Amino acid sequence: MNITLKSCLRIALSIFLLYLAIHYWPAAAGLLGTLLSAAAPLLIGAALAYVVNLLMSAYEKRFFPRSTNTKVIKLRRPVCMLLAYISLLAIITVIVWLILPELVDCVELLISQLPGAIETVIAWLDTVPFLSEELLSTLHSIDWQSKIGDIAGIVTSGVGNVMGVVISTVSSVFSAIVTGFLAFIFSLYLLLGRDKLQSQCKRLMAHYLPEKLNSRILYVLAVLNNAFRRYITGQCIEAVILGALCAAGMLILRLPYATMIGALIAFTALIPVAGAYIGAAVGAFMIAMVSPMQALIFLIFLVVLQQLEGNLIYPKVVGSSLGLPGIWVLAAVTVGGGVMGVLGMLLGVPLAAAAYTLLRNDMNKNAAPTPVEAEAEAEIE
Repeated sequence: MNITLKSCLRIALSIFLLYLAIHYWPAAAGLLGTLLSAAAPLLIGAALAYVVNLLMSAYEKRFFPRSTNTKVIKLRRPVCMLLAYISLLAIITVIVWLILPELVDCVELLISQLPGAIETVIAWLDTVPFLSEELLSTLHSIDWQSKIGDIAGIVTSGVGNVMGVVISTVSSVFSAIVTGFLAFIFSLYLLLGRDKLQSQCKRLMAHYLPEKLNSRILYVLAVLNNAFRRYITGQCIEAVILGALCAAGMLILRLPYATMIGALIAFTALIPVAGAYIGAAVGAFMIAMVSPMQALIFLIFLVVLQQLEGNLIYPKVVGSSLGLPGIWVLAAVTVGGGVMGVLGMLLGVPLAAAAYTLLRNDMNKNAAPTPVEAEAEAEIE
């Protein structure tokens, strides 16, 4: 291997940059955090535009796709974008409408039944032989109804400096509204100028990057886009199917909160692997406030439904489209959740699927491409 002055300068510069990154990491991390915080509306807007673009592309394929009328072609993009935003807003509204009212009823039921549950527990403690009579008499003398009312009053009225809490809350709400508005506006610009931005980025990369590197970057981006699109589409379809089956089964079994828990199961099913357990725990707790036996029936029903979903629905809808083995799905969810919480769980699976596809394609260069790889290669051309 020939060692040239240029390669030595590159190695020296890389080592120097690595030293600076390690030595000044706290300052660099603070600067990176500030930049990410400042760019939060743009990042949220880009994520929103990506999700809305999936719906918009589906509408564009059905909104006079073969028409040569100039007016129809000009109207296709804004009309389909408006329909996509309306569809997304309608989905969110339906979920909130199904969950929020019954959630309020459940909390009120919990507060009303909590004193009786405490009395039941105290009565059970009376049968425990090793507890002292002083402790039991103290527990019996407490007015649990008034204590719970006092706790609820403290929670609702707040503690500490009320004015400071109000100012902090108003500031946070106003900041969230401004961020959401800027993200929405940025997503509009991205969607309306999607083709132009894509063309400009490709021209910029082709001008400043070597042809081989440019082709490789485009291929990686195409695989990532393909993995995320397939994952989001498949996961949403699977969540709707699972939520509908859960609600229908609960209605047949005459279990309470059927529509709400069905919507909740559909929402938590967007989180792979862990979402089912989250939805099951919340649903069982809510039903247990009405009837513990019905909560047990719900858990048994949901276990059966999860087996049906895991063995029949998920492999057909999501698993086959990603081409990712189950063990890597579990690993991606675990690592992603540990690094970034719920967001990491959502992003871990498509990122792992894209990495798996790239590695498999690189190791089997002479083999025939899979449908996922063929589609990614077609997107580059």
